[in-house]
Formats: sequence, C-alpha cells, structure tokens
Amino acid sequence: MAVPKKRTGHSAQGSRRANWKATKPTTAKCPNCGATVLAHTVCTECGTYKGQPVKLADKAAAVAEKPAKKTTKKASTAKKSTKKAEVVEEVKAEETKEEKTEE
Repeated sequence: MAVPKKRTGHSAQGSRRANWKATKPTTAKCPNCGATVLAHTVCTECGTYKGQPVKLADKAAAVAEKPAKKTTKKASTAKKSTKKAEVVEEVKAEETKEEKTEE
C-alpha cells in the first residue's frame, strides 16, 4: 500500500480544495400563489405542484385510520416526558423569581 513520504502542507491542501464551492439551490415562483419554492417540489404555501393540487391530506388520513399499538405506547411515554419538562420549567421559573427578589 502506498504511503506518502511527507505530510501535505496547508497551502497545497487549500489549493486542492479551491474548487469545493457550495451552490445555491434553484428556486422558482409558484404559479398558483407566487411564493418562492425550491425547484421541482410541492409549494408549502398552497400545496400545489405545477399548478395542480397535491393530495397530501388523503395520505395523512389513511395513516391516521390504521391503529397501531406501538404508537399508543409511544404517546403515553411522550406524555410522561412532557410532564417532566413542565416540572423542570416550573423549578427554573421559581429559581429566577427567588434570584430577583434577593437582589
């Protein structure tokens, strides 16, 4: 296996990477509402693509109709974590009130 004899210097490394340029994503105006949208994507403002409405709500409704036991368990654990977050926020709020009263 080939191994370099010397370490590459900063200047040589920089000139080699000189062509690593970031390009701006292409944008277009929505023909329906006139909002600026990424090219070849659905408009986030009005939900159309090439002037035609996209049926995203049907897919979301189909997913919501299918009951899954795993999602209900995750929802219950999510509620517990939000309660913990609320308690932490309350404690922080009380600490800041106490600091203000001491000053």
